[in-house]
Amino acid sequence: MNQQLEQELSSSWQERQEYAEQMQPVLGKLYRNRAIEISVYGRPLLGASAIEIIKAHRTVRLKEQSKLRLRESWPLLQVLNEMELAPAQIDLGKLAYAYHYDPSFKTQTIEDYLSEQLKSIVNVKDHQAPQDVVLYGFGRIGRLLARLLIERQGTNNKLRLKAIVVRGGKEGDLEKRASLLRRDSVHGPFNGSITIDLEKNAIKANGSYIQVIYANSPAEVDYSQYGIEQAIVVDNTGMWRDEAGLGQHLQSKGVKKVLLTAPGKGDIKNIVYGVNDNDILSSDLILSAASCTTNAITPVLKALDEKYVIESGHVETVHSYTNDQNLIDNFHKGDRRGRSAPLNMVITETGAATAVAKAYPKLEGKLTGSSIRVPTPNVSLAILNLHLGESTDKIALNEYLRDIALFSPLQHQINFTASKEIVSTDLVGTRAPSVVDSQATIVAGKRATLYVWYDNEFGYSCQVMKVLQHMAGLVYPTLPESLPSKI
Repeated sequence: MNQQLEQELSSSWQERQEYAEQMQPVLGKLYRNRAIEISVYGRPLLGASAIEIIKAHRTVRLKEQSKLRLRESWPLLQVLNEMELAPAQIDLGKLAYAYHYDPSFKTQTIEDYLSEQLKSIVNVKDHQAPQDVVLYGFGRIGRLLARLLIERQGTNNKLRLKAIVVRGGKEGDLEKRASLLRRDSVHGPFNGSITIDLEKNAIKANGSYIQVIYANSPAEVDYSQYGIEQAIVVDNTGMWRDEAGLGQHLQSKGVKKVLLTAPGKGDIKNIVYGVNDNDILSSDLILSAASCTTNAITPVLKALDEKYVIESGHVETVHSYTNDQNLIDNFHKGDRRGRSAPLNMVITETGAATAVAKAYPKLEGKLTGSSIRVPTPNVSLAILNLHLGESTDKIALNEYLRDIALFSPLQHQINFTASKEIVSTDLVGTRAPSVVDSQATIVAGKRATLYVWYDNEFGYSCQVMKVLQHMAGLVYPTLPESLPSKI
């Protein structure tokens, strides 16, 4: 009996591996040639290993009444690959689950079913021109944005990383910049090949040719001499946060717009994608992607406010240390931040609670906030202590947020976990800016405490990418638009 069970398990696993391995080249081809990103219940499969594809399918059983087998989703992926489709984000898991388990679709062929569910992009031509992108600064966020831009390299890639601007230029600088892109202590090795062109000061990565420009200010740069025109400059330095400072980029030849990867000051719009991206206008020349913490908490707060109405609250962030702190005790203009980051928990201020109102004005004046920097290099935790307008309980609140994470317009911003064992390192590389830890939720009548994890580097960079795509006019639909959450 044990031998029979062992053979069955082995055979089942081999079948899943084979299907996953068949999927990999199709997933890559769909993205590179047609800018179609495939996911399974929100888990992106772009660049996923066979094991990651299997795991994505396994998570479906935690969200639905039955599990989704790879042999059930594979036929739909095959048909998708043969269809003439415009760029989009397609959830293969939701499509496959509904097709196999919703009786109303049983009489349809896969071809007819997909044609109906994806009708808005079937036989639609994409005429969007490619957009030049420049990274001004190449620190933690700059290098992650470079990775995200390079992974999109392909014949139909619309966002093209053309240049990186940094200070320096001393001997060995280019090699070190390339090495930092190639290897990362937190996020692991770069997925691909990187070489350098010393003669032309360039980095070649996965088919991308990236000019490295050395300059101490935007005034020193003429992008047009490198063949760069109408570029969007993503300023990762944080040196300038107002219109006067960031406007310097607009004076450089070859630049049309600027995106700041920090909270903007004055009248600059702070965009939390999924919350107030409708505020982005084609006429906007300078935008901010807000902060990592604002991107983490605002989507969850918006969802809760729309359902329960938030009357007041306090946000406490347990935040990984950053380069702004000192490795060992030394002078720092900020209170306590001069003390050794790897050795101490450091109480500090955060503007994230008040910054929420810039993206979601309904909460203006309702939140306070503070922060504790802790000795971890990445992944942070926001604790939301809220007073709601109506009573609820833990089960109802968690089920609501689970459905928001799966079936709402905020599905790309909010992730949801039911794990009792999850810790911060498990969230490294998470693309969603918010991950609700449902097991830690506390509810007592109108009082609720939620724990929201976020990769303050990678998850935030993914949000920056969404703002960048919108600024470039690359707004693609998420499909299917609506399918039953429970069948």
